[in-house]
Amino acid sequence: MTYVKSHLEDFIENLYTKIAITSPDQLDIELISRRLNIEVGYSYKKSKCAEIGGIMMIILNETLPKTEQWQEFGHEVCHLLRHSGNQTELPFPFVQLQEWQANTFALHFCVPTFMLPNLNLPDTEYAAARVISEVFNVEYDFALERLRRWIIQKAIIQYS
Repeated sequence: MTYVKSHLEDFIENLYTKIAITSPDQLDIELISRRLNIEVGYSYKKSKCAEIGGIMMIILNETLPKTEQWQEFGHEVCHLLRHSGNQTELPFPFVQLQEWQANTFALHFCVPTFMLPNLNLPDTEYAAARVISEVFNVEYDFALERLRRWIIQKAIIQYS
């Protein structure tokens, strides 16, 4: 059975292909932000993003470990590329929806599906998550969640 990617997986693969990102060693905040024309800065405050006058900006919390900065970068990229408007002006359920979407986007952006089959993953879930964590520079729990979602999607396709 052939793996059929979701719309989100296709979007991220097309985005990365368009900016010539094809392997985990290229998943770098500075490289990707430069190629997507996103200004990135660092502050001790909570990570956030904005688009002002056509300029996309992300401010990352400088006190976070690099793994968390990478994950938050993915989250904020979603807001810039897939959402519009100001969350402070939205009803709370819409804010919740956008946050859920950005969290899901970050999982796929930081650990792209099209890069996963190239890994030689161990048989156990926890060992495989450890490899994903190291290769994609994400936290272990983030890697485990991403792996579990990938396994579920492969299972759904296999049994449908």
